[in-house]
Amino acid sequence: MEITLDKIDKTEGLIKVKLNEDDYQPGVTQKVKEYSKQANIKGFRPGKVPAGMIRKMYGKSILLEEINRLVSEKLNGFLRESDLQFLGEPMPKEEDFESIDLDNQKDFEFTYNVGFAEEFDLKIDDKLKVDRHAIKIDDKVIDETVENLQRQFGDMATPDVSEDKDTVYGEIKSKDGEINKEISIDLNDTEKAATKKLTGVKVDDEVELDPKKLYKDSHKLHHQLDISHEEFDALKGKLNFTVKGINRQIPAEINQDLFDKTFGEGTVKDEKEFREKVAESVGQSFKAEEEQYFNFQIRDLLIEKAKINLPDEFLKRWLIKTNDQITEEVLKEEYEQYSKELKWSLIRNKIVKDQDFKVENEEVIEEAKNLIRQQFGQAGLIGQMDDKLDMFAQNYLQAENGENYMKVHNQVQNNKVFDYLKETLTVKDKKVTMDEFRKL
Repeated sequence: MEITLDKIDKTEGLIKVKLNEDDYQPGVTQKVKEYSKQANIKGFRPGKVPAGMIRKMYGKSILLEEINRLVSEKLNGFLRESDLQFLGEPMPKEEDFESIDLDNQKDFEFTYNVGFAEEFDLKIDDKLKVDRHAIKIDDKVIDETVENLQRQFGDMATPDVSEDKDTVYGEIKSKDGEINKEISIDLNDTEKAATKKLTGVKVDDEVELDPKKLYKDSHKLHHQLDISHEEFDALKGKLNFTVKGINRQIPAEINQDLFDKTFGEGTVKDEKEFREKVAESVGQSFKAEEEQYFNFQIRDLLIEKAKINLPDEFLKRWLIKTNDQITEEVLKEEYEQYSKELKWSLIRNKIVKDQDFKVENEEVIEEAKNLIRQQFGQAGLIGQMDDKLDMFAQNYLQAENGENYMKVHNQVQNNKVFDYLKETLTVKDKKVTMDEFRKL
């Protein structure tokens, strides 16, 4: 049996697997014997069916099964042992399988298209610089948070006439009838002209809306209409919106009741303490967001520096062939993000290998316990559940046929990679306002 790789270019190639009769015949003979012992055929005692009879009845299927087994084993072994970083899965040349002649053919050759990442170098040291942004907890941030809390603990009303901060819902249609959906429109998210049109309306009122000028973020409407970017861009004319209802949030008053609902009874006594506590909580809540963004910055910096070449055309063909949910249109929108994630995965794996990072079972268990602590903490149950954490962690890690274990294992590994990078790169801390952070 012979297997070879012919490179088409730096990131694609053809793997050819060749078999001759000496490769598959021993396995076929062994399987015929096994069938002979197990077969139950009228006219023959159990286990005494002649091999010739088995070959006549099942020979082709046995031969095909053995060929597939050998090719699969040889191909998988080659992929594992190769120094190349193969991506996706080998795509067989369909004609090789469709043209098999089991009656007359003795030698077989199968070809697979494969893609692999080009070798890349990435020097990680303090010459690589990255900014770490921290949000200033100023009065504006505190004011916004207090307003959100007032809305969260406020009441909902259904007024007869809309105002500029209400949510109106109803039916939106195109003149040709191709668009006919029920949607909710939050007037906090709309452009000024659209807000003006939807202010002062009542149930059953009809309003003409320009789809391109409805929301501040135009992506929102095409998602609500469940159409593609291209279909949204192709929309012409206005859409007709019929109001079916109006919702209005009545903010809670800033008083002891709001203090107690937010931080627990008696924790805060007046508005000054309330704002101080809000500032403290906001600072803590932003840490995860700041850290997540910092990780993204590090990731994007390394992706840019590594200059990894991927077999893009191969990967696109493979994604479409192996996933019914992925179309040319979806691929056009999402491939860039997919390729970024793939490049980061290659970089991450290289760092793990170069630094010889190991993940111990105890670390996986501790990380699972941390995840559960976070969940219990959010629900206010951590003190009551601490003595059961080991049991909860074990149950979680054993669920989903080991998928949860691997998920947590990868998270521990990921943490090690980012900890190493944050210690090695040159990090400059920057204070930014909430608006500046949102723009980032």
